[in-house]
Amino acid sequence: MSASQPPQPSPSPGLPDSSRVGGEPQRHSDDSLREGDVPVPSVDDAPTLLVKIFGKDRPGITAGLFDTLAAYSVDVVDIEQVVTRGRIVLCALVTSPVAGGTTEGDLRATVHSWADSLKLQAEIISGTGDNRPRGYGRSHVTVLGHPLTAESTAAIAARITSTGGNIDRIFRLAKYPVTAVEFAVSGTGTGELRTALATAAAEIGVDVAVVSAGLSRRAQRLVVMDVDSTLIQDEVIELFAAHAGCEDKVAEVTEQAMRGELDFEQSLHARVALLAGLDVSVVDKVRAEVRLTPGARTLIRTLKRLGYQVGVVSGGFTQVTDDLKERLGLDFASANTLEVVDGKLTGRVVGDVVDRAGKARLLRSFAEQAGVPLAQTVAIGDGANDLDMLNTAGLGVAFNAKPVVREAAHTAVNVPFLDTVLYLLGITREEVEAADGLVD
Repeated sequence: MSASQPPQPSPSPGLPDSSRVGGEPQRHSDDSLREGDVPVPSVDDAPTLLVKIFGKDRPGITAGLFDTLAAYSVDVVDIEQVVTRGRIVLCALVTSPVAGGTTEGDLRATVHSWADSLKLQAEIISGTGDNRPRGYGRSHVTVLGHPLTAESTAAIAARITSTGGNIDRIFRLAKYPVTAVEFAVSGTGTGELRTALATAAAEIGVDVAVVSAGLSRRAQRLVVMDVDSTLIQDEVIELFAAHAGCEDKVAEVTEQAMRGELDFEQSLHARVALLAGLDVSVVDKVRAEVRLTPGARTLIRTLKRLGYQVGVVSGGFTQVTDDLKERLGLDFASANTLEVVDGKLTGRVVGDVVDRAGKARLLRSFAEQAGVPLAQTVAIGDGANDLDMLNTAGLGVAFNAKPVVREAAHTAVNVPFLDTVLYLLGITREEVEAADGLVD
């Protein structure tokens, strides 16, 4: 070696030269080695052993297995462990032994002896290399069931397979208020998978969400919700109408809008006109009557503690949404404003009307103010006037929505718990409870 050449790293035991794969330096996607980089070892052609341990879980099993393997100077290529109802499955993929004078047979005998001493079962499988690379189109498939049956799980798994997808991993996100499990899937496009599973979900009565894997899922840092029949269980205009004694007339106008005889803005003006003369003191009564949707507080509290920004947009009224913003600690809120003159409602709204297009426009505005790309936003709503907003967001969630909305949204949730949306973001029930333990 000449004096001008730096010393080369020694090969890892039992592996090819760690600085070279197939005779060439390991390179980044830009085809250049960067100063200070440590080349990535390759085990593609190296002999490896898959060590699997099964049995009753107890403290010390993982440490004990690897202490046993350490005597053979093996390297850990992969490791995974799961505990279900007190039973452990521990898998370790390691290189073949290279310690002086030892053989694979010695390792097998020692591991089996150790496992027998703890009344565990061991299985050791010889092979070559690491796990095969996952296919393209990686996705997360979240399934919500209340309950989640074996029949529905089989149907979802079969539909994934029918698209050419492979299930790489499954784990449970939550056991209450619904059972939520997540499938890590590769080998098929997210859009194709979403379309196939939407049909299956409707047929078998479960909720399924399909989102692309990657950092962007965890980076969705703005959640914007509709209010009436989403954040709250009520329709605010109906609460006001009850105090004005015109519930039937308001319902009639609503039916006209649903039949397509009036657009949203026309129906809003027609319904608000029926409130003319109502004393402004009724606002406090309506605020007191508003019922939050089950799970709403948990959803917002958890999102806020995890660093998300949260907002609401509503075709209802600021007289209610401003109160909700203060009570729930929301970052953004926008709605229509009832005009008040001399302590009475005039039967008119002031300012721009928040309609279907307005909700999407406000989502964009909130995202800009929050410094969050639209691709990293989540929108939740139940009605046709939420569709533009749902389709504008990176993830649109139809919550207990009408069929036309469920079909058009990215995903649908049909259980009455708003906090189940957290599972669609990959947040587990344990993380929710941990967030609840934080001091604000």
